[in-house]
Amino acid sequence: MNRVFWLTFLLLSGCSRGDGNSVTATGTLEVVEIDVAPIVTGRVVRMLVDDGDSVRAGDVLAVLAQPGSQPEIAERQAQVDVSRAGLSEAENGARAAEINRAAAELRAAESEVTRTAVDAERARRLAQTGTIPLQQRDAAEAAAKQAVARRDAARQSLVLLQQGNRPERIAAARAQVAGAQASLSAVKAIVGDLTLTAPVAGVVLSRNAQPGEIVIAGQSAVTLGEVRRPWVRVYVNAKEIPNIELGSVARAVLDGLPDRSFIGRVVAVNSKAEFTPRVALTEDERADLTFGVKIEFADSTGALKPGLPVTVTIPKKASRK
Repeated sequence: MNRVFWLTFLLLSGCSRGDGNSVTATGTLEVVEIDVAPIVTGRVVRMLVDDGDSVRAGDVLAVLAQPGSQPEIAERQAQVDVSRAGLSEAENGARAAEINRAAAELRAAESEVTRTAVDAERARRLAQTGTIPLQQRDAAEAAAKQAVARRDAARQSLVLLQQGNRPERIAAARAQVAGAQASLSAVKAIVGDLTLTAPVAGVVLSRNAQPGEIVIAGQSAVTLGEVRRPWVRVYVNAKEIPNIELGSVARAVLDGLPDRSFIGRVVAVNSKAEFTPRVALTEDERADLTFGVKIEFADSTGALKPGLPVTVTIPKKASRK
């Protein structure tokens, strides 16, 4: 027998057959595979699963680390603490002790103004009589002016302390706190991304990294199989495809459990033929055209394992009327 005959024979041996009311076909069970990978590069510290292990959603699969990540978190936390202290000071305003000190400084400045004013007036009288040189008079007047300036500055400081901080300063302090917290959250998020967890319940199909290895961003560390949603793709010949509907209920049996059936649902029918003979002209040759039909199961028992052969029976439209 030639190679074309054997190819046709092997393909059609897994294709559809039926009893008139249903289509029966065989295929191999598969599961949705999920590669769990970090989004940042890190060194593997611990691998907590091995091939064949069952995991629940949220279970930790692997722990990675980056050098310097913990010191950076500590630094960002310190920045948050400093900014919060600044905000607290801005919101609460000056303490009573600070206000009392400013008031005392103002009183001292006012006393200095009184004293220097008296000294300047006396210096002017003495300069008129020639008792002191004009330079000494000018120095006394300059000292009086400086005392007035210091008094005005002290008065303004006291007023500002009594009024508290302006809303703009408080808003700026709040913005500094928000920025520091966002920076800390970003660093913590990176560290959190280095802990790989299972996104779904399933089985570890392969462990792809070992402790000490560097895993780059996007590189799979663990491959999971979502075993609660196994599926099979069977091949149905072209004549039977019009009798199969999406959503149809299908029954499957395993070779080792012939008395037990598993309920599935038709979720996809390929729009293109999987096999075409060299020349599809005659009726017999057109019957060799096959289309893939995907059936998905919901199995919580674990009996439908990937790689097992399964026989699926799909009722035809006519048999459901």
